[in-house]
Order: sequence, then structure tokens, then C-alpha cells
Amino acid sequence: MEKNFSQWKRQCLNKLDLSKKGSVDEDIRHVVSLLNSSEEYFTTSSCSGRIILIDGAADSSDVQKQNCVWLFVSHQTCTFDGLMSGLAESSRDAVFKFEPFVLHVQCRRLEDAQLLHSVAVNSGFRNSGLTIGKTGKIIAAVRSTHGLEVPLSRDGKLLVEHEYIHFLTQIANQKMEENLRRIDRFFQNLQSALTSEKLQKLQIPDSPDSPSSQDLQNVIHTLDTEKREEEEKHVGKTSVYKRRRKREQQETDCCHDDGESSTPDLDDCLDLFT
Repeated sequence: MEKNFSQWKRQCLNKLDLSKKGSVDEDIRHVVSLLNSSEEYFTTSSCSGRIILIDGAADSSDVQKQNCVWLFVSHQTCTFDGLMSGLAESSRDAVFKFEPFVLHVQCRRLEDAQLLHSVAVNSGFRNSGLTIGKTGKIIAAVRSTHGLEVPLSRDGKLLVEHEYIHFLTQIANQKMEENLRRIDRFFQNLQSALTSEKLQKLQIPDSPDSPSSQDLQNVIHTLDTEKREEEEKHVGKTSVYKRRRKREQQETDCCHDDGESSTPDLDDCLDLFT
């Protein structure tokens, strides 16, 4: 599986971008670059989010991208005048849509996919999910549900007032701004998660011979216990020596120099170890 993942990643990153735009959107270029530079991930498709106006077939209840005309598209906020210019070109059923950020990422292991999924959900993309293909490919989808889809015309005839289109413009722009904030949170959280993952791998190598975290805790506890016991024994011995020395001094007359001695007495020496 490891060999297959490396091969899939190399093939995906080397092939031509077949999207309508032909390149990664500017607002998520840093996100895509971060994932593709990681050994555990590579992106298969992406969109930073867009506001679009499409003309669909009149006999279809579901507007399909391959069967429609693009009247207007923006990966940033839009204007009322821009939408009206697009609507002027409508001859079928025009639909106004806001589509939020979406990203599909192939992951090396299930654990990597779960990490990415957790980052996405915590960043506001609560409709994110995981799929595992028959060939073993593990795909994480980063997406949210704050989209917008409103029909505006029928057979080229406008169905709503201009005031309502002004209102839709404001709503779509607010959603786009929130979308960009979520992308920024996702990028920051992803950076932190990948950095933490690398640090964990450096601190505890993935090896059968490496001790587990519980093993390390047990060793630390044992060492602490032995240290305390040794200290208690030492303190006990010191107390015995002090009592014995005091008793000997009381029983025997000793001569003392009037001057200060450069050599500490036994009690002073013992105090150095207490």
C-alpha cells in the first residue's frame, strides 16, 4: 500500500490540471502546497469557493454543469452589475449559486485521513467525510453546507425584482467572506496538527523495540520511588550519627581552640548531606 500511495501521488501531481480554470485557486494555493509537501497527503481536486450564474436546460430539474452555460463566475465577492450583465445573456433557466470551499485529499493511512477530517470539522467544515475505494485509496473530503442556490429566470425571463438580486448579492458576499475565514482557520489548524504529528514521531520512534508511553511512565515511577527510599535511609543514618556524637560530647571533656578552625566538625559535615 505504501508503494502504491507513492506511485499514485507522483502520477496525480505530474498530470495536467483538467479543471475548467486549469489551475489551483489563488486563495487556497497555500493549503494545497502544504498538503502536497507532506508525505501523508496529496490533493486530487479543489475549489476555493465561488459565486456563479449558470444557464441550465429548461427540461431538467437539476442543473448539470456539463449541460449548462456559464453566465458569471467569481472566486471572490460579486457585484450587482456583474450579475445583471450575466442575466442579460440568459436564454434558458438561470440559477444563482454560491458554492463553498471543497477539497479532496488522498491520504496514506486511515489515521492520516482521520486527522485531516478532525481538522476540517474543527475549522467549520462540518460536512467533511471519508471514503475508502475498492483499490484501497483513502479520500478525505473537506466541505461545508453553507451553500446557496436560487433560480432567477425561466426561459430567459427574469422571475424576481432587482431589489431581490441586490439582496442575494449581499448574502452571497457574506457567505464568501465567511468561507475565506474558514479556509484561514483550516490552514492554521492544519499547520499545527502536522507539526504536532512530526514532533510525536521524533520523540517516540515508530519501532517495535521502542517503549510505550505507559512503560516510560512505569520506569519513571520506579526511579522516583527508589530515590525517595534512598533519601529516607540516608536521613535515618544521619540522625543516628548526630545523636551518637552529641552523647559522646556530653560524656567527655574536650579542649577547643580559641581561634576559628578551618575544618568543620562532624555535625557540620553531616549537615551538608541533609
